[in-house]
Amino acid sequence: MELDIMNIIFEFLGGLGIFLLGIKSMGEGLQKSAGDRLKDILDKLTSNPLLGVIAGMVVTMLIQSSSGTTVLTVGLVNAGFMTLRQSIGVIMGANIGTTITAFIIGIKLEEYGLPILAVGALMLFFFKNQKVLNVGQAIFGFGALFFGLQLMGGGLEPLQHLQGFQELMVEMSDNSILGLIIGTVFTLVVQSSSATVGILQNLFGQGAIDLQGALPVLFGNNIGTTITAILASIGATVAARRAALTHVIFNLIGSILIMFVLSPYTALIETIQNALGLNAEMTIAFAHGIFNILNTIILFPFIGGLAWLVTKLVPGEDSSATVQPTHLDPIFIQQSPSVALDQAKEEVVRMGEFALQGLEEATLFLNNHDTSHADRALKLENTLNNMDQEITAYLIDLAATQLSDADSERHSALLDSVRDIERIGDHFENIVELTQFKISNKTTLTDQAREDLNEMFKLANEAVSVAIRSLANRDREKALTVVKYEEKINQMEKTYRKKHIIRLNKGICSPSAGIVYVDIISNLERIGDHALNIAEEVLGEKIPETIH
Repeated sequence: MELDIMNIIFEFLGGLGIFLLGIKSMGEGLQKSAGDRLKDILDKLTSNPLLGVIAGMVVTMLIQSSSGTTVLTVGLVNAGFMTLRQSIGVIMGANIGTTITAFIIGIKLEEYGLPILAVGALMLFFFKNQKVLNVGQAIFGFGALFFGLQLMGGGLEPLQHLQGFQELMVEMSDNSILGLIIGTVFTLVVQSSSATVGILQNLFGQGAIDLQGALPVLFGNNIGTTITAILASIGATVAARRAALTHVIFNLIGSILIMFVLSPYTALIETIQNALGLNAEMTIAFAHGIFNILNTIILFPFIGGLAWLVTKLVPGEDSSATVQPTHLDPIFIQQSPSVALDQAKEEVVRMGEFALQGLEEATLFLNNHDTSHADRALKLENTLNNMDQEITAYLIDLAATQLSDADSERHSALLDSVRDIERIGDHFENIVELTQFKISNKTTLTDQAREDLNEMFKLANEAVSVAIRSLANRDREKALTVVKYEEKINQMEKTYRKKHIIRLNKGICSPSAGIVYVDIISNLERIGDHALNIAEEVLGEKIPETIH
């Protein structure tokens, strides 16, 4: 009997692993085939809650993971691309979209799992075209999903004959709260609602559990799936934590409400099963889908109330920067390219202000080791990356119009400035990571080294600030000031390197502290270079090396 139990465990766990791999592979393949524009779908289709629900459904169908959609949503809220109210609609839609996996399983293609898997593998190994590879990955995942289900089914089947398992199934049928807890805990552990539903479909298909016992597990699964979003929100902004809590409350309320009408709901599903002649697996899929749709319909009118509740439960001011483009209106591109260019410049200046904030946060983090400054700096760096994409795309669209020679020069200057500002973000991110390395390795800088770094930080901050102001007003005088600042930064870097070597030779400075120090001044010197590049765009000329 011991050998049989081991076989059951190994077959079940192996099948579960292949099933999860299949879900992941299929989701990634579909996502790449769709052009990997998930952020755009969520960003563009969330102007009102109903569109948010649709966007959540579409994205979840593409990536085969409601948790994945929710994590993506939390990330967008964290970056300031989505408001809390917008995120609630997306989370509701994700709960509906995740049921598609259950319907796929209900098609019962287990016996074709290996041939489908083989087709996907052949496409992955024998083709070079990226589109074919993406489709092959999705097909491979599709086959692995069914092959994993088949293995899990083989592992679960002998359990029906174990008295302890039979007693547990009977207990779950009599005690719906137990089923709810089991569904919650299992989904918490595997972090995949689709896996829980797949196992439940298998058990119900084998007759190991009745519908009355299966449904509470299904509802518990909806509670357990929220753990991924909670984990993703740890250390995030107040708004992102509120979005994650919304997911918990929404799923919790729905699961509790349905438990009060479990018997009528069970009767409804049995009626649908008989009327449509559904197989066992498809019956669970319908139960899952109808529940999530009803939950969304019931709670949709209360989106405002949910937003108010989580705001009370997670107090505090949200410090996230609003990074939705405020100047990039596409209508100007066709109607007035010159106005569109002015609007793009305003957005580039706004981006530069975020870069300056990020550099200031990196400076504070180096001096006081307060991780909130590191978090804000890294969040601002992410903001710069997003703005870089948005502004560059707008400028590329603008390039297709008829621009005057003067506007063409301004257009090129803005494109270059966006690139320079984004690179400033990369450098202050490097500085944050170097500071984190210094803290984790208990590395100490000498008083002189700290003083030198602060002096260089001050000058780099001023260079970036003046460069952005020169860009905003096309101010040549300020641009020339940046040239002087950059010359001083270069001289500082050379002087401080020499002073560092002297400290190192005297044994005053440790090698690990030296690495941090040299890398930070290198990044600050590069920030000075990018500030100079922005100033040169204002001046309309490249400053010779001999001058700066």
